[in-house]
Amino acid sequence: MNFLEVKGLSRSFGGLRAVQEVSFSVEKNAIKAIIGPNGAGKTTLFNLISGALPPASGQVFISGSPIHGLPPHRIARRGISRTFQNIKLFSRMSVLENVMIGRHIRSRAGFLAAMLRLPRTKAEEREIRETSMDILSLLGIGDLADQEATSLPFGKQRVVEFARALATEPDLILLDEPAAGLNIHETAHISEMIMKIRRRGITVLVIEHDMSLVMNISDEIVVLSSGKKIAEGAPAAIQKNGEVIRVYLGEGDA
Repeated sequence: MNFLEVKGLSRSFGGLRAVQEVSFSVEKNAIKAIIGPNGAGKTTLFNLISGALPPASGQVFISGSPIHGLPPHRIARRGISRTFQNIKLFSRMSVLENVMIGRHIRSRAGFLAAMLRLPRTKAEEREIRETSMDILSLLGIGDLADQEATSLPFGKQRVVEFARALATEPDLILLDEPAAGLNIHETAHISEMIMKIRRRGITVLVIEHDMSLVMNISDEIVVLSSGKKIAEGAPAAIQKNGEVIRVYLGEGDA
């Protein structure tokens, strides 16, 4: 069953056609990777899916319901969460507080009411704290809950960002270069985190330049070049695809 369907998405910036008629689908609880050289349109594609940018044309569906054109907060409430290539944690806030902010998207009272500690929000705030701690423990960083998030090593900050995304209870998570800037051991940990996410029944769409990571975790891969989809298929097939090999050898490692 296709959970995410992308149909003919396009977006230009001036004369640059960043994404050109890109279509693909992702089955529920699958891991699909988006790869391609720098400038291929990968992050722009994520921006179109998540609502950060409106498409010039094309459609996006979640479980058959259209989401294209909706603002990001409404798309998030439809069950889509996202991490970013450049980590965006809140400074001067603890690891736990950062994750709790993500959880507040599911709050009935809202973040402001919780910060004011109104009586009606106390029970819900306890649930948010407990759930956030459970997620931190699941990802192996429960012992870091009280530390300032931005003081952690880069690899740990990446896991905190994962935790915050999970706190929104997503059905689909968009991971934008989760292994960027990580060493081999941190990358292995991120690979484990992604598999844990899938085991929770969450569908994963990931942009990544680390080909070893991509080949190890992906069910299918979409390859972009100059904004166009040039290939799609299982990892083994992509490795042997002549057009993909030409693009990578001709334009540099990605």
